[in-house]
This record gives sequence, C-alpha cells and structure tokens, in this order.
Amino acid sequence: MSFNILKPGFIHFSSLVIVLLIFVSCAKKKNESSIDSSENKSANTTANDVIPFFQHWNLILGNGSNIGQATTYVNKDFFYTKQENKENWVVFKSPNAGNTHGTSNNTRTELAQLKKWTPITDAKMNATLKVTNVSTTGDARVASTYSVVVGQIHSADGHENEPFKVFYKKFPGHTKGSVFWNYEINTKGDNNSKRWDYSYPVWGYDFSVVGDAKNSYPSEPEDGIMLGEEFSYEVEVKEGIMYLTFTSEGHETKTFTKSLIKSEYLKYSDIPKQTQNLFIPIGQDGVEQEHAYAGEGLFFKLGCYNQTNGKDPKVNKVWCSGAETHGGDLQKQYADGNYAEVWFKKASLEISDKAISNSGYFEANDGLSKKVVYPHEVIPFMDKFKILTGDGTNVSDITKYEDKNFFYTVIDGTRRWVVYKTPNSGVTSKNSSNTRTELQEKREWTPEEGGKLTGTCKVMQVSVSGDARVAASYATVVGQIHSGEGHENEPLKIFYKKFPGHTKGSVFWNYEINTAGDDNSGRWDFSTAIWGHDMSIVGKTKDDFPVEPNDGIELGEEFSYEVNVYKGIMYLTFTSEGHETKTFVKNLIKSEYVRESDIPKQTEKLFVSIGQDGTERPEAYSNELGYFKQGAYNQTNGKSPEKNMVWCAGAETYGGDIAKQYENGCYTEVWFRVATVGPGEKPE
Repeated sequence: MSFNILKPGFIHFSSLVIVLLIFVSCAKKKNESSIDSSENKSANTTANDVIPFFQHWNLILGNGSNIGQATTYVNKDFFYTKQENKENWVVFKSPNAGNTHGTSNNTRTELAQLKKWTPITDAKMNATLKVTNVSTTGDARVASTYSVVVGQIHSADGHENEPFKVFYKKFPGHTKGSVFWNYEINTKGDNNSKRWDYSYPVWGYDFSVVGDAKNSYPSEPEDGIMLGEEFSYEVEVKEGIMYLTFTSEGHETKTFTKSLIKSEYLKYSDIPKQTQNLFIPIGQDGVEQEHAYAGEGLFFKLGCYNQTNGKDPKVNKVWCSGAETHGGDLQKQYADGNYAEVWFKKASLEISDKAISNSGYFEANDGLSKKVVYPHEVIPFMDKFKILTGDGTNVSDITKYEDKNFFYTVIDGTRRWVVYKTPNSGVTSKNSSNTRTELQEKREWTPEEGGKLTGTCKVMQVSVSGDARVAASYATVVGQIHSGEGHENEPLKIFYKKFPGHTKGSVFWNYEINTAGDDNSGRWDFSTAIWGHDMSIVGKTKDDFPVEPNDGIELGEEFSYEVNVYKGIMYLTFTSEGHETKTFVKNLIKSEYVRESDIPKQTEKLFVSIGQDGTERPEAYSNELGYFKQGAYNQTNGKSPEKNMVWCAGAETYGGDIAKQYENGCYTEVWFRVATVGPGEKPE
C-alpha cells in the first residue's frame, strides 16, 4: 500500500505535520477497517465452510444439549470457527463441569454420527487437529485427569461401550503431552460395571501412567506432542478389523490393528497387567463377549470430550478427577484454564450404504443426565421400607421418592448408586441424638422368625470435626437391627469410622444389650472389630488421634455385609476386595451378660466409667419384634462431650445450617449399589 500525498518543496513544515497526522489517521482507520473486515469474514465462516461434512452429525454441547446438525450453527462458548495464519479451524470447547450427555461424568462438545454401521461393513474417519488446552487442575493420580478425547467409535447398542477413543493428555508444567488410544471391552453379561479400557501409547505415555500424589507428575515424555502441535489420525473399519494410523510432522508414524469381532479377553487370566494395576483395584475386572462388538451398531464421534471433571477421586480413582469447576460457572472455568479446547483443520467421513439411522441412541441419551432416576430403580426393594431423612422428614412410600439433599441416585462412571446423606445437626428421631437418612423395614419379625439383609456400600464422607476422645466421633452406622418393643435397643449396628488425617478408617459392629429390668439407662454396647479398630479405640485429647489401622477401609472403598438371622442366631459376613473375609455368630435369644462379672473389659473402660453398667435379661431379644435399618445414621453430633463421653461428639454444626455443614464436611454420606432384604436362611 502506498500514498503519494507529500511532494518535496510544496508543503510548509507545519502543514507537513498536519498532513502527516491526517495520513496516520487515515491509514489507521483503513487498517482498522481491514482488521474488522477480516474478523467479520472469520466470524461469518461456518464450521461447514471449513469442513463440509456437518450434515452427517448431531452436535452435542458442553451444556448437555443436542443442537442437531451444525451446518450453520455458531456458539461462542462451545463451537465456532477461528482463523490463524490464514488457515481456518473449527473450535470445539468444553468446561470441566457443565451438563453431560447420557450417563457420562464428563462434558463434551462433540459430533455424534447420525447413522450407525456394523463392524463388518466399511467405515472410515480421519482428522487433522491440534489441542490448545486441557484442564490446569485435577488429581495426578487419576488416569483421566488433564486429558481430552478427540475422536472415538461408540456402540449404539448393548452396553453402549467404546471400542476406540483417541486421547490427548498433558500434565501441568510439562511442555509435551501424550497421545494414546484406548479399547474398552464389550463386557460379557448384563453387568457392565466391570468394564475396563486397555490403552496403547502413540506418542508419549499410555493412559495408565499417573502421578504418585495429587500434585506429583511423572517425567515429561520425550516423544510427546505439545499443545498447539498438529497431528492426524485415521480410523478405518473393514470386515471386522479396525486399522489405525497416526501421523505428525517430526514424529514417527504409528499404525495399529484391532479386531472388533473376536475378543482376546475371554478369561480372567486374559486381563492385561496394565488393567490389573489400574482397574481391578476399583472392582472393574470383567471379561469380554466372545465376539466383542460383532452385530452391534457402531458410530463415529469427533470433537472435544473433556475427561477432567470435578467429581471426587474417592468416587472412582480412574475417572473422577477432583478438578476445579467453580460450581459449574462456565466463564470462571474458561478464565483460569479449567476446560478442554480442540481445533480441527481437516476431517472426512466415509460409511457404507448399508448404514442405518442412529436415532435410537439419541432418543435414549438426550437429556438423560437431567432425568430423575429414583433409588427404587437402582435397588428395587424400597417398597419394603420407609425412610427418615436428616431434616426429620418421614416418607412411607419411597418407590417414587428422592430428595437431592438427602436421598438420591448418582452414577460414578461405571454404575449407579443410591446416596444417603445427613448432617451433624438436623432433626432427629425420638430418643436419638443423631440425624439419619435411613431406611426402616416395614415388616417386623422376632429373632426366632428371622430375616436377612445385605448391602454393598462405600462411605464417602464422615464428619471432619468432633472430639477424638468420644467413641462416636467421626463415625456413621450403615446398617442395623432395631427392636420395636421393650427398650427399643439395637442388637446390631454396623459402623464405619475414620479419624481426620487418616487415609484408612475402621469397620466394626456393635451389640447393644437388651437391659434387664425397667431402667434402660445402664445399657451399653460391645464392639467387635472387622477391619481396623473397634469402637473403644479413641484419642487421649480432643485433637489427638490413635494410629491409623493397617488393615482399614478407605473412604470410597467398597465393602459388603450380610446379616442373616435364623432361628434366633445372627450370622454376619463381611467382605471387601483385598481384605480378609470376616464372619461372626451371635445368639440373640440367650444372653452372655446376665451378671456384673460378665461385663467385658472393653465395656468397663468405655461405658462403666460413665455409669452405664447394666446387665442383660437372660433371654436377650427373644420374642421381641424388630426390623432392619440401612443407610447413613450419623453418629457425630454437636452435643457437649461433658454430657456423655461415648455418644456426644462436640462437633461443628453451624447452628443447624445444613448447607454450611455440607460445605464444610460436617456430615456423613454413604452410597449403596446393591442391597437385598428377605427372610432368614439356614446358613451353609
């Protein structure tokens, strides 16, 4: 660009200055006009102008919505075009927390193919892209943290699993990240919670390389890919075989082949060591259908499927990242790097004429995360129980009941759970100092008639405040037998307790005597350790904690119990993977505590010192009607320990403000995924 405004000898110096100012002003305006024109041109460029194939896909956004075919669609928060160095790109962007699609834990701005095809037909997708951001926060021990999926094959049928996922992952502080791809087994049987991935490194590490601590990272991969560095992938399916090619300038081209119609994981012994280390510790140890994905409708996905979320790693140590989400505030997440962003320059799609509509997948999954799934749909025995929640609400028919503050369902990435949650201070039942969100069996039975209760659970939270000298502090009851007559005492309470600062807690069970005579104030519990300590192990001062149990159970670690009362005898079985199975037998119709000399030493230490020194009636609970209870019976309360050094925990309650208690960890939360109730059975 040139301007012939000034001619030597014709303009005075002062005039020259004026002319120069006019020149600069005009040039600036012309340049601004040029920039505006360029920006407007980029803003008016649709994704379909850059990659003309958007008529073949539905677009799912990071707010969970399916907006359909995106041939002319633009959304500056999630999906738009960008020009860089005269090249046009399609940008897919998704936060750590938004609304998800289907049953996923993770947000996505991602294309999902409108048609599906079987593995024996021809299908092909390729793409050239660069990842420009992954989350800056998370837990380095969680395999999915700091990663994003940029392309996949998804099943529309069966378990809706994923035989192909292309990941990019970069740890904070590293210049280079890793590209790898995962194969997810198509789990044999109806229980898909056992599914797992096997990960193949392309450049850098595979999925299984994680940190030793939350903020401790492995060494940077030498052959990794930087943020903003282009790479391409091609996935082609022919006659049941998946052929993969990965290319990037300056990096070795990588190719892979995988059968989609013949499994190599038919037996437990076929599970690879990588999977044994990563997935088996969290109970995902399934085997695959013999013919893998044969006969199922598959479809491609492409975009930005953010694998970093805000869920607590104790929910799932592979898929729950514990990242910053700012309460779901989109703009705050974008402002400080808590999102994933992927730019695509090229992409193509080829499928067989035999492909058919994939509408069924969208009908099943659109808006699914917003639909209510009642606890009765997860554990279908709720018709046999009523519930009392932590605010004192009593509900008799809970088959279509939930309360997001106390009783609801969640999905942890592999399975659904029923959540029981209750604060340190709320509204309690009569004669109790403690809140509960707990089921009460409607049927009543005597020990002679018997009954059976089972549960598979994990405790997600116990109060972080309390008095370490008080036996009930930091504990919750997850199952019990309660008497409905006489003194209304409890021949069984199953506890979980974890002191602050400890990784592992204890599981123990208590037997409360059915006190002889009319005065029940002398009643006491005898506590039996299962894993870790029994109830009597307490601190020497308010904030002094005993040693952590070696064989304890962590928050978020599953364990199961079976309570079988048959002809007056209670048979208890406790199991947890990686822990010794424990069994106990207790007579409920004949007491072993009928004389003062029968009182155990543990009881003398814990209860006799506070005046609870009763004896039990010889027939114990014989012919008394009782019932099962299950859920979260919080044992930590705000009452002063001076009133009772066993049961009054002196915990923080924030004046009974439930929201503040939840915010500050002063509550208990227990998840159940399996539970049954019925008549007692003759033990084997």
